[in-house]
This record gives sequence, structure tokens and C-alpha cells, in this order.
Amino acid sequence: MAEQNFDAIVIGSGISGGWAAKELTEKGLKVLMLERGRNIEHVKDYVNANKEAWDYPHHGRKTQEMIAQNQVLDRDYPLNEQTYGMWVKDTESPYTEVKRYDWFRGYHVGGRSLLWGRQSYRWSDLDFEANAKDGIAVDWPVRYKEIEPWYDYVEKFAGISGNSDGLDVLPDGQFMPPMEMTCVEKDVAQRLKEYYKGQRAMIIGRTANITQELEGRSACQFRNKCWLGCPFGAYFSTQSSTLPAAMKTGNLTLRPWSIVTKILYDKDKKRATGVEILDAETNKTYVYNAKIIFLNASTLNSAWILMNSATDVWEGGLGSSSGELGHNIMDHHLGVGAGGRMEGYEDKYTFGRRANGIYIPRYQNIGTDKRDYLRGFGYQGSGNRGGWGSKVAEFTIGADFKEAISEPGGWSMGMMGFGEVLPDHKNFATLDKTVKDKWGLNVLKIDAELKENEMKMRKDMLADAIEMLTNAGVKDVKGYDANAVLGRGIHEMGTARMGADPKTSVVNKHNQIWDAPNVFVTDGSFMTSAACVNPSLTYMAFTARAADFAVSELKKGNL
Repeated sequence: MAEQNFDAIVIGSGISGGWAAKELTEKGLKVLMLERGRNIEHVKDYVNANKEAWDYPHHGRKTQEMIAQNQVLDRDYPLNEQTYGMWVKDTESPYTEVKRYDWFRGYHVGGRSLLWGRQSYRWSDLDFEANAKDGIAVDWPVRYKEIEPWYDYVEKFAGISGNSDGLDVLPDGQFMPPMEMTCVEKDVAQRLKEYYKGQRAMIIGRTANITQELEGRSACQFRNKCWLGCPFGAYFSTQSSTLPAAMKTGNLTLRPWSIVTKILYDKDKKRATGVEILDAETNKTYVYNAKIIFLNASTLNSAWILMNSATDVWEGGLGSSSGELGHNIMDHHLGVGAGGRMEGYEDKYTFGRRANGIYIPRYQNIGTDKRDYLRGFGYQGSGNRGGWGSKVAEFTIGADFKEAISEPGGWSMGMMGFGEVLPDHKNFATLDKTVKDKWGLNVLKIDAELKENEMKMRKDMLADAIEMLTNAGVKDVKGYDANAVLGRGIHEMGTARMGADPKTSVVNKHNQIWDAPNVFVTDGSFMTSAACVNPSLTYMAFTARAADFAVSELKKGNL
């Protein structure tokens, strides 16, 4: 690459990195976006987008060879034939687990914006004020009113379908028409509303799947193949949305196969000057210079880059002066819920394959609902009709079997909890200098686990799910609680938390690293607490806000 100097460098091309690139290029900056993995071009490279199970050699399932190379991925749903190659191989990019931590990564252009669940919810003041109210960690230096216009801004561009429900705990947004609940979901929602006298609500999920055309993107086709890449651009991803916008400006240079190994820092000017990268294909080292840097490599990888940077000034790396870099790892704990049968709907069926479900917002520790732990949880789930496979056990061959499989199975209703994880200094990551990856780079050592508050919460996540479904008329309700470990939510947060004091936080209210104000961290790293809702919409809002501030400060000569 001939040009080595840019106005801005964006490290990472996922949800927040894509937004940083869009905002900075549209404001006139020449931007270099670095991605450590391969390029995936919109539509052209969605090689499995139109395949069905029978189109795969092993019907979409995982093989023994895949398991051998991906023992971490094998712990949950990411390991399968359909998305194989999208998730990082454990053998190439290992990490050290002091305690079990399920780290599922996507190293390619678009990152996990191609693989995410798309549930998109705003935080409320209940969330931004929680740390201060509970005396936990540090207080957020911002409140909902400051972020509200940025939620408006990113929702309009990303395209969020949902319903305005008038809930204080879950602020309404700039929504496209919502997807429709199934008949079972509608009835269960009404029964819950009546039984709990309006204190609990079941709503249709608010999802980054558009239901109307938007900026050249087609409306959702109800195929429910989002994780394979959407040729219609119907769900928000870097490829479908922010990258085309950034490229349209002519100001973006995208460089895949670029592992950022450190941010370069001038200790006299107290500013970053650029980055050093390792070409993942050639193993050659390059340096790129810029006036501002946006760090969006994903929570744990961003911490890794900072720990590798400015070590001649701070032993713990750039941003470590507070002692909080790498600490306060959070996620959402899940894998606990309930489900059962619904009777009386045999003459009803669903429309298409809806890429969405229902949501039950948090109701715990609000008003008169007091629990023996802090914060709370929400539920995601659905009411669906089963397929013909349920008939197989009854018939083995002949006319009766053919007739049976022409009919769908029964209706079911299920829900799984997503619980808030408190920030805790003892949940942290450091560099493991005894283990190296495929490129000879030191890996992360992660020491994090669910604590007493989360374990107490899980008991209610199970009990409340059983209780609500039973009260809603669901039959044979059975609960489950499995794998109470961090990482499974794929919502890692923390490691470079935001705060009002450089002695106790890594970045300020504008996402600037206290130790290097021209470096902005706007992925999940900056999160000061986790709330219980999916976090990606909040990353988008803060990224757009930080980019606006960064360009303003650059023009003033402050960076």
C-alpha cells in the first residue's frame, strides 16, 4: 500500500468499527479501516445463503474433524457446517482459560455483524444510573438524555423494526413496522398482562431486520437465514449498511488481513501517532500514521492491543494508568429458562420463517418487585408450531407415515433469560506470555466467572419462567439451567470502562482514552455496566456520538 498517512484509522470492521468508518468518512476524513481477517464481499461471498440442509455434505451438522479443531466453538451452536469458516479456529487463535470462558470470535470484514442475533434495545436511565444507585464499580458519566438523539440517529440508518410499547424500562425508538407475533404468542402475552396486572409485558422483539426498503436494502424475506449472510441486505451488517456508505464517500481504504499489534504513542506529545500491523498472510510488518484512532477490535481484542501498546511508558500498556485496563469483564448470562406445549391451536400456522422472537423486558427490582440480588433479567423466546419430524416416532413406513408427515407438529412456547452481569475488578484478562498464536503473538489469559449475584439471579430466571408459562396456560412446562459460564452470550463488555475520573476508568465520557485523547474506544470495551438488554445498539449510538466529537475536536486543533 503506497499511502501510509491517514486522517483516521479504524481498528476492526464489526458493528462499531463499521459505524466509525461511516461517520468519519462522511465528515470528510481519509480513513483506513483495518481488519485482521479475510474480506467478505456483500452478496458475492455469502456462499451458503441459499442452501438448505440437504445441500451440505453432512446436512449442516458438525463433523469430528471440525470438533477436533474447534473445541471451544463446540461448546455451543456456532460450530456447524453452515457457518464453518466464519468463526475463529481455536487451533489458530487460542487463548488461556483460568476459568472456563467461551470466547466466540469472527475474524473477517464485518466481524460478528454478519453473525449477530440482531436484537436491538435502548438503555434507560434505570441502566445508566444503576452503578451509582447500587454503589457498584463507578458511575456512568452520561445519562439517557445525552444518548437519546444518537439512538434516534443510528436506528433510522440501521433500520430497526419494532413496536412502540410505552415502557419506562425499555424506551421506544425510531421503528419500522414490527413483525407479527404468532397466535400463541399473542394469547400468552394477553394472559400474562392480565395475570400480572400490567406489571409484566411480552412484546415482539425489536430487531435490526428491516420491514420496509431502506437505502437500497430490501425488506426481510422471512427466510431466517441471517447468519449465512443476507443477499437482500435485510438485516443490519457492516456489509449491507455502513461499509457501502463509507465507500460511497471515496474516503475509505479497507485493508483486510491486518493484525494490529500495537498503537504507536508519542510520550512527549501524549498522543498516538498511528499503528503497527502484522500482515496475516505475509507476516510482514507495516506502520500507518493517523491523527485519530478508533479502536473497535471487540472488547477482549481491544484490551489485547492496548496491553501491547506504550509499554515503555506504562508497563500494563496504553490506558493502564488507572489499573482498570483488562478488568471488569462482563457478558449476559443465559442458558436458563423453560418451555412447554400449547393446546387448542391445531388449526393455526405461522407465516414464513420469522427472523425474530418475543421479548419480556426486565421487571425485577423495579417498583415493589424486590429481589435478594441487584439488577435483573429479561427473556427472549417464541411460540412456534413444530415440524413433521415429531410424527416419525409414530409411523415407520407406508401410507400412514406419508399422511402423518404432511401435517405439522404441535405448538410450543418457550423463553430463555438474559441476565445482567455486574462489573467486577476480579473478572479480568491479561497477556499470557507463555502461549502464542499462529502468528507468534502472545495470547490473552482470561480469568472471569459468574459471581454470587448472578447465581442468585439464575434461580429466579428459572422459577419465574416456569411460573409465567404455567400461569399463561402452557402445558407440561419444564425448566432448564445449563452452563452458567461467561462468554456464551457473545456480549463481552468491559476491559476499558468509561468514567469521570482518570484514576478509576480507562476512557472519558467521549470515549477518549485518558492517557491518549486522540484514541477513541467505542466497542464493548468502554461499557461501565452491562444492563440486561442486547448491547449492540448502544455501541452504535456511542460510536456515532464519539465520531462527531472527534471530528469537531480535530477541527479545533485539540487532537
